[in-house]
Amino acid sequence: MHRGRLPSLVPAWGGRRGSPVAVGGAGMAEKLLSEANEQAGFPPPAKRRRRRLLPEKRAGLPEEGEKRYVPPPKKRNPGVGFSEAHFAETSYYFEGGLRKVRPYYFDFESYCKGRWLGRSLLDVFSSEFRAQPLQYYRAAASAGRLRLNEQPVRDLSVVLKNNDFLQNTVHRHEPPVTAQPIEFLVENEEVVVVDKPSSLPVHPCGRFRHNTVIFILGKEHNLKELHTIHRLDRLTSGVLIFAKSAEVSKRIDEQVRERQLEKEYVCRVLGEFPETEVTCEEPILVVSYKVGVCRVDPKGKTCKTVFQRLSYNGKTSVVKCFPYTGRTHQIRVHLQFLGHPIVNDPIYNADVWGPAKGKGGHINKTDKELLQALVREHLSKESGGILDIAEEDLTQTVGDKEHDSHGNGVKPAQASSVSTNSCRSDESKSESEGETFTCPQNSVLQLQAHESECGETHTSEQQDGKDHLCRECKTVRPDPSPKDLVMYLHALCYKGADFEYCSKMPQWAQDNWEET
Repeated sequence: MHRGRLPSLVPAWGGRRGSPVAVGGAGMAEKLLSEANEQAGFPPPAKRRRRRLLPEKRAGLPEEGEKRYVPPPKKRNPGVGFSEAHFAETSYYFEGGLRKVRPYYFDFESYCKGRWLGRSLLDVFSSEFRAQPLQYYRAAASAGRLRLNEQPVRDLSVVLKNNDFLQNTVHRHEPPVTAQPIEFLVENEEVVVVDKPSSLPVHPCGRFRHNTVIFILGKEHNLKELHTIHRLDRLTSGVLIFAKSAEVSKRIDEQVRERQLEKEYVCRVLGEFPETEVTCEEPILVVSYKVGVCRVDPKGKTCKTVFQRLSYNGKTSVVKCFPYTGRTHQIRVHLQFLGHPIVNDPIYNADVWGPAKGKGGHINKTDKELLQALVREHLSKESGGILDIAEEDLTQTVGDKEHDSHGNGVKPAQASSVSTNSCRSDESKSESEGETFTCPQNSVLQLQAHESECGETHTSEQQDGKDHLCRECKTVRPDPSPKDLVMYLHALCYKGADFEYCSKMPQWAQDNWEET
């Protein structure tokens, strides 16, 4: 008895002329093979299923009665730099000692966060993006500026799913910074070392994008794909190091992690600082990442700063600072704790800390009360931008009603700042960094196309540089004085195992300096 099917039948009739296969074709061969298998007692072969061709899935919003399809996440570009298209989004102009950025269209992009799942777009906008009223988001949807998975979304009742990709095209305005140029200290095959002016963030964050060191170096000096070795607070000036390659960055990063990098700062503080060397090892706690405020607290991170007085003019002292760790605002917080805050520190020399201004860690306020008081003080002084706080974070800090009643020093009282993160800077690259948002190269073209589809081009408003949905275009803000954008804290020298980069002493640290 055969132990298998009868494979010899078909080959025996195979390709000869006049055979059943040749005359009847493949169907006759299959029939004969089936009959032979039945006579031998074998079960019939399983029938092959025909695959149905399904219609191609389309990202975006469904037709009526269909389930909404969400495409898989895109692969992100691991690169560290920005392209020419990013640099070409807008341009600079200079006015009153300030570097300013012309307003431009920008796409804020985000994948659906876990806390948004199962919620409607309208619900998310109303609870988490309160910088704008709901009427704005409805108008933006009608104009095609809100997109879900690359498709314009008109219905804000759509429920968000995992991997949903949201885009919001806004008319972006950046705060001005000082017009002081970036001075080059060293440039070779491995590194670029500059003397950063005060008021400039190192990299895009919060409301700043083009008014940052990274973008100015790319736009004006053709230096791209730079790797950040360390960072400085936005108001801190001084030595800033960039690596030109990942290999160099890794090598210096290892020195930072092993604490082989020696850092030397200089500042001008209130009062007569002790002549003897002072060491402060008080732990520092971040009170608010959004507002950018820290204080000494036993629950904070361990840190150490050594101080040496250089001079005293009867009112203020010039002090050298040697931070052995890189905590957020470490030097500023330790000086405040010692009772000698930096002269023009807009946060840690503020009256809201109490009569002693936080000396010895005595504040007599809860963290919430402290944050609210800081925001109120800067709103009353029309200097809210110093805090690097986004509008929705500001309203959440002081409360919507309170914010509306106090106003914010601008006309009209409601100001616009569509952003989802504040500008967090610190002395160390190891601290947490803010999110980075991408801007598609054709965002302006997309915006024009979307508005054309909706018949809302508003040509007259766009021609004079204003946007019909942008409240910032209708807001009159007083320019800050260049003097208000400078804080008397300067990174004087960075020394590693095989390098030493130093800048000259700033003017306000000179012995014969007099404040005007």
